Amino acid sequence: MNIVTVSHLMKTYGQGANQVHAVNDVSLTIPAKQFVTIVGTSGSGKSTLLNLLGGLDQPTTGEVIIDGKNLSTMTEEELTIFRRRSVGFIFQNYNLVPILSVYENIVLPIQLDGNKIDEYFVTQIINTLGLTGREDDLPNALSGGQQQRVAIARALASKPAIILADEPTGNLDSRTSQDVLGLLKMTAKEFHQTVIMITHNDHIAQLADRVIRIEDGHLSEEGEFR
Repeated sequence: MNIVTVSHLMKTYGQGANQVHAVNDVSLTIPAKQFVTIVGTSGSGKSTLLNLLGGLDQPTTGEVIIDGKNLSTMTEEELTIFRRRSVGFIFQNYNLVPILSVYENIVLPIQLDGNKIDEYFVTQIINTLGLTGREDDLPNALSGGQQQRVAIARALASKPAIILADEPTGNLDSRTSQDVLGLLKMTAKEFHQTVIMITHNDHIAQLADRVIRIEDGHLSEEGEFR
């Protein structure tokens, strides 16, 4: 089953001679429960593609279908609800709420949606990510690597259809980056999540099940499943 289907996706900025095709006629499918990396240099279109997949931006033309839902047909309000319920975001800068504890940050999206917290599932995630005993701490009491683990836990806790990670190790040292990526891959497998991560680092990308390369808005290479 494909959790992501993208058909002839275009995102164009500017007009005339200044027109830029950030994403240029991209089509791809991603099956459920895979850890996929999208690799490309700065300005290649990978961040634009990730934003389109998450419904944070609207395509100029083309379709994005996530878990059977066509994002192109949704209103802004419907997209907001879709993002909250079906997409887990992991950002480079963590985006944790500084006045909330680790636990409160993790369950915040669930509470915003008015849903009941699956305490057993959240505890599983906390244990798996090595955050046991830190639930009551504020983010400023944690290292960068620990804050990123909280961000991963938050993305997993609401059981989204997909998790989108935007350069999640960009602010971490190399050792912590390897730890976080290992945990991300492990949790994706353990909790049966589809993870799509963008990076400019080819070495990091090779940790994924599948590597997709984008340059100048085109998919120039698509890795085989391993």
